[in-house]
Amino acid sequence: MIHCKHDTAVVILSYNGQALHQQFLPQIIEEASGLYDVILIDNASTDDTYHYVQEHFPTVQLIQHTINNGFAQGYHHGLIQIDAKYFVLLSADFEVTPHWFKPVHSLLESNKNIAAAQPKIRYQKEKAMFEYAGGAGGFMDKWAYFFCRGRIIDTLEQDNGQYDDNIETFWASGGCFFVRADLYKEFGGLDIDFFAHMEEIDLCWRFKNAGYQIAACGSSHVYHVGGSVISYGSPQKLFYNFRNSLSLIVKNERSSKLLWLLPLRLVLDGLSAAMFLMQGQPKSIWAIVRAHWSFFGQLPQLLKKRKLNKKLITSRNTIGIYKGSILMDYFLRKKKKFSDLTKITIKQI
Repeated sequence: MIHCKHDTAVVILSYNGQALHQQFLPQIIEEASGLYDVILIDNASTDDTYHYVQEHFPTVQLIQHTINNGFAQGYHHGLIQIDAKYFVLLSADFEVTPHWFKPVHSLLESNKNIAAAQPKIRYQKEKAMFEYAGGAGGFMDKWAYFFCRGRIIDTLEQDNGQYDDNIETFWASGGCFFVRADLYKEFGGLDIDFFAHMEEIDLCWRFKNAGYQIAACGSSHVYHVGGSVISYGSPQKLFYNFRNSLSLIVKNERSSKLLWLLPLRLVLDGLSAAMFLMQGQPKSIWAIVRAHWSFFGQLPQLLKKRKLNKKLITSRNTIGIYKGSILMDYFLRKKKKFSDLTKITIKQI
């Protein structure tokens, strides 16, 4: 067990990330002084990441896995070995900025009802732009499609200070995910069966169903490279996104809504496959087919998890749910920016 000197453990899950650590770890360590411990979980890398970090960054504490079972399970097995008040799940391809940590930490300290939070996330290759992995906070529409302030579908906004406030959201990005360690453990943490993608949304939904808040902190920002493990738009990423989006709906949605929402989402997935057919992308179609097979194969286990999740539900917190359809607004009404949306409640924290 690693007992942290500070109340926060910044925990980096790494798979073959030696080049990323050479680039980004120095700033993370420089900012750590007196604020947080830095712990790296080596997820069975084959590029000698463990020994490289051990030699070049001796202040970083290390956990080594012998098998890579994905993002969710890598963190699951690592975090149970760490004793801290807060965890910060920080992906290896993130570049932190001066004073990135304290504003988000202070936000959590000021309000015990905030279960998880994130800073603003911008694109490391175009630093004025928001990034796909979380933008300035995550939201969900009425059909359980997910989007961010600063990023709707494929449209990224430039950060001009329009999202510098602290607000309540529906989910926080797993790439730079501040979370209360006690709640993380109480609610079961990241679902290891998700492997990768949307596991943080699933956890946030569980928090929200128990009345907790999720926050975006506008006075802190970090940069994300993105696509360093599974590239954006790849068939494998599509597989996880389509499968896991169905899985978290089954686990967390109200029963009355699930009865019509799940069939609707399956139909909409079919329409996505038809779109890929017209675009001549057979690998993307196959990714959706595989996602559905995997989802239905996991359905009995998902229903068991749903039953367990119900025991944690108190008063559902619906702040961060958009009352419209983000797909219809984006593709039909051409609403490309968060500021174009009207059917949403913004609550300052």
